[in-house]
Amino acid sequence: MARQNTVFKEAYNRYAVALRTDTALPSEPEIAAQLGVSRSTARAILTRLSEEGIIRWNKRQKIVLRQPTDHDLFPSEETDSLHDIIERSFMQRILADDAAPGMQINELELAREIGTGTTSVREFLIRFSRFGLIEKRPNSHWTLKGFTREFALELADVREMFELHSAAEFGRLPRDNQSWADLAAMRDEHHAMLADINQRFKDFSVLDERFHLLIHRASKNRFIADFYDAIAIVFHYHYQWNKTAARQRNERAIHEHLDYIAALESGDQAAIDAACRAHLHSARQTLLQSLPQIATETA
Repeated sequence: MARQNTVFKEAYNRYAVALRTDTALPSEPEIAAQLGVSRSTARAILTRLSEEGIIRWNKRQKIVLRQPTDHDLFPSEETDSLHDIIERSFMQRILADDAAPGMQINELELAREIGTGTTSVREFLIRFSRFGLIEKRPNSHWTLKGFTREFALELADVREMFELHSAAEFGRLPRDNQSWADLAAMRDEHHAMLADINQRFKDFSVLDERFHLLIHRASKNRFIADFYDAIAIVFHYHYQWNKTAARQRNERAIHEHLDYIAALESGDQAAIDAACRAHLHSARQTLLQSLPQIATETA
């Protein structure tokens, strides 16, 4: 039941932020298909939107009355999956200790900190260990290994292969697909952050993660989804590893995202490919520049 509730809240937030005043909404089955949820969840989303005065629902007619505000949305702690919570706690622990090689990670301590069982924590650590950043030790201990230049380059290469494919697939989506409305809402969020960049530049890593996840959902490739999830962890948190010129770097990345979004919305596959490559090249350089801030393995 808790999992279903999380699915509903996450889908509700995703649908609500894409709504535009005075537009008519599609049928329940169409909304369910757009969001990848059950018809009953789609109905629950519409019910809440109606109760909050966001839409007028009169039998088959559903009209958006107003733009949802942050107050209308569920807080992130209610929409995050257990995996997201474990990931955030794990990465915050690494960052707090400057990612020093040899740092020990205890399954039980991490589980207590999160308030969950050790099995879920162990499954996350095993999955993350495939990428060579941590290794298992006896007695439920794990050791953090180094983050080398070679590792960063390999990671960037794989990310580029995945994202070029996903971006091309996104550009081919039917125009009535929910992802286009999500992309438009994401564009607005980028402009809002840019308008207040001096105060909000530190929030960019979260927006960056959400933006690239939206693109990768278009691939509908289970292998890309599985591998990219772990790759995204490092690219998401490297913005926090290297705080040098963070404002300027994040402002530049926002402009790159906006160019990327414009290319996607154009449907021009050549433009999409060029914008994707340009942004990923910049992201690769940023990751490499963060390496002096990260403790690396000794030869």
